[in-house]
Amino acid sequence: MAWSVLCDFDGTVAQEDVTDSLLMRFGRPGWDVLEVDWREGRIGSRECMAGQIALLDCSRDELDEHLAGMTVDPDFGRFAAAVHAAGAALTIVSDGLDYAIRSMLRRHGLGDLPVVASRLVQVAPRRWRLEFPFSTAACVSASGTCKCARAGPPHVAPGLRVLMVGDGASDFCVASRADLCFASKRLLDHCLDQGLAHRAVANFGQALELWSLMSASGADALSLSRHGSNP
Repeated sequence: MAWSVLCDFDGTVAQEDVTDSLLMRFGRPGWDVLEVDWREGRIGSRECMAGQIALLDCSRDELDEHLAGMTVDPDFGRFAAAVHAAGAALTIVSDGLDYAIRSMLRRHGLGDLPVVASRLVQVAPRRWRLEFPFSTAACVSASGTCKCARAGPPHVAPGLRVLMVGDGASDFCVASRADLCFASKRLLDHCLDQGLAHRAVANFGQALELWSLMSASGADALSLSRHGSNP
């Protein structure tokens, strides 16, 4: 079987939520109020993120210094290489910040990976805003990046199956459209609650083991388990 692999970034490739770490270090008062409003469903994630990024108070040098201290899963590079070796495409799809994602990927020799994420724009020496080139009016989650839109035509060619690798609420919608999820944390709970096809993974070492098994077993991969367990 041929696959298109969509991979979340914050908390999945990155070992913590990069945007949250920036807000905790550089955010002016009020960003946490927006977070509560989003979590309680009063605003969508696009509105939340736009308001929070407008509250960042840092220079580009400070931003770059902070990102240099962030880590990615040590096995992600091997997973990405295995996906490409199998002739599959891997795309980072994130409700996070394109600048942060690209900076971290480049530092780990993964700068060629395609990234679909909100665009971080510097508007003053210590001020920033977000633009949303991948949002859609039809997005049921009102996200900055509509991940569901990347799980179908024209982004996924006919005959390809979609594998979603993720961990959080921004992955819930696309999980229902994917053929299989490698899930952790809140996404794992969601897949269990909704009966979505998934396997539980805690890191990319486990994801790589599963991918290798899928590559070897072909069509039998989806029979690994609908309700998921580690290999």
